[in-house]
Amino acid sequence: MSGESLHNSLSRSGKRAALIVAHPGHELRVHGWLERARPSVCVITDGAGRTQHSRLDSTTTILKAAGCSAGPVYGAMTDQELYAAVLDLNHEPFIRLIDEIASMLVNERIEYVAGDAEEGYNPAHDICRMLINAAVGLVGRKEKREIQNFDFTLVGPPDQLAVAHSGSAIRIELDEVALGRKLAAAQNYPELQAEVSAALAGVGSVGLQHHPDLARQNGWEPRGKMAHEFSVEYLRPIDCEIGSALHADVETPFYELYGERQVVAGHYDRVLRYCDHIEPLGEAIQFHVEHS
Repeated sequence: MSGESLHNSLSRSGKRAALIVAHPGHELRVHGWLERARPSVCVITDGAGRTQHSRLDSTTTILKAAGCSAGPVYGAMTDQELYAAVLDLNHEPFIRLIDEIASMLVNERIEYVAGDAEEGYNPAHDICRMLINAAVGLVGRKEKREIQNFDFTLVGPPDQLAVAHSGSAIRIELDEVALGRKLAAAQNYPELQAEVSAALAGVGSVGLQHHPDLARQNGWEPRGKMAHEFSVEYLRPIDCEIGSALHADVETPFYELYGERQVVAGHYDRVLRYCDHIEPLGEAIQFHVEHS
């Protein structure tokens, strides 16, 4: 099945969709799909980071303009609360989120889900992917029905994850008018101006831009100006693996290396690590799904 025909069978046929992301603003990466599919949208955190300023209002404005509605999980925790729970091996908040998302998928008869890809860049993004997979898996076990599951990049190029799935990825090509709306939405998102500039410049993110040596260690290379690349959006179908599936060729995820520098700089007092914190969370999530 071609990417275009799959897209027709989903977002244009009125099939019910959900978008689940870690932070407000991630919806910008799939703005064209957002306008067409009009999904219910869940956002795990408020996106404040260290600023203490929530980004939810800016995302709410985008969702209203696109004709979308907020789901039951919408800024459920601050970034600090998320990191503290992971570092303290307090898995209960994430189990509750899985159950809330799964209930939404059932109650709204969601047929396919899109959300953050696991890229090893930000632990909240990767955890969001684990929560999505778990909720989809939970519904599959309880309801005996399949919910199609897709991801999209947040720091990598839009087509990075779709190359190996070119025959089954949802591919949305935006015309000039739709691309204009997408770029305008991004450029009018007050809290993300630096991130938008970094993405359009082809460096991926502010973090990768400021730490190019760490970026290279994780295989990220600048691509040059790439506004035109955002005229095509890809949603990649993924297997519903509950736990983390961090790429084996990445010895240490970017967020660990970055976290070490933030501890030295005095911004954090502990480093969030894949083996010590993310893997145990994945195991707890898997146990919950298998024993619910």
